[in-house]
Amino acid sequence: MNMRMNEKLIKGMFNKTELPSIEFSLEDVSLKAQKTTGKLSISGVQPKLSMKLDRKNNSLISVAEGGEYILKPQTAAFSNIPENEQCCMDMAGEFTIDVPPHCLLSLKDGSWAYIVKRFDRESGIKIHQEEFFQILESGDKYKGSVEQIGRRLKEISSAPGYDVQLFFERVVFNFIIGNGDAHLKNYSIACKDRETIRLTPAYDIICSKLVISDEEDSALSINGKKNGLKRDDFDKLAEYLNIPVKIRYEKFEKNLALMETIIKKSEIKKEAKERFINIIKERLLRMNLAM
Repeated sequence: MNMRMNEKLIKGMFNKTELPSIEFSLEDVSLKAQKTTGKLSISGVQPKLSMKLDRKNNSLISVAEGGEYILKPQTAAFSNIPENEQCCMDMAGEFTIDVPPHCLLSLKDGSWAYIVKRFDRESGIKIHQEEFFQILESGDKYKGSVEQIGRRLKEISSAPGYDVQLFFERVVFNFIIGNGDAHLKNYSIACKDRETIRLTPAYDIICSKLVISDEEDSALSINGKKNGLKRDDFDKLAEYLNIPVKIRYEKFEKNLALMETIIKKSEIKKEAKERFINIIKERLLRMNLAM
């Protein structure tokens, strides 16, 4: 499998000009996870591995500590999750949503795995990070509202107005692409120092509707609802967060063609691409956004 990756992306991911190799297959992932952590690290049904670049051999290796990347392989429960996440993160980046460097790489057996660079490390030093699951002291990552996150983000961010705007854009984007799995653990803040507390880059963005047909519109309630969401619900959220009318949806207007292009160029299976595009069209209609 050949990745269509430009030199700039490879440099940003690995600080090298050539893609590293991965010398293990999909069936090895669970065993490696157990060896490095003592247990499986699972978000839903997808195992993850902490990876580090062996620069001498230009190979990604699994590690228990000091990981620079996270690897997410294929799953038996849902097909094409790595390709799905890669496509959605690419779209987010095109809409100037802050996302970490990411790519698809093939394992030894030829199956795709999604690789993302960790953003809680800087020059080898760990940056303190907290998910809103922790911040809101929740007992269930699916219980709570988007409004709760926005209100708390305003209180703790060192750039509250800007961070809340960025947060609102992510909520809208998740709805448009059919991500009904953006829960309390999918939004975080990073504390570089006592004076600098900011919303982290976006992560774990997928079109969950593509693999779970009866998926809810939103994992967290918006205007008291998780389903049947429409433009009015997002307008009320924007009013609650004091997002100016002019900038609420402007980056998503008339951009269906851009999203279609990214989906068609992605590694998502052909039969799923059209379904993904139709999900987006239906969401844009509900949002009264010009296509």
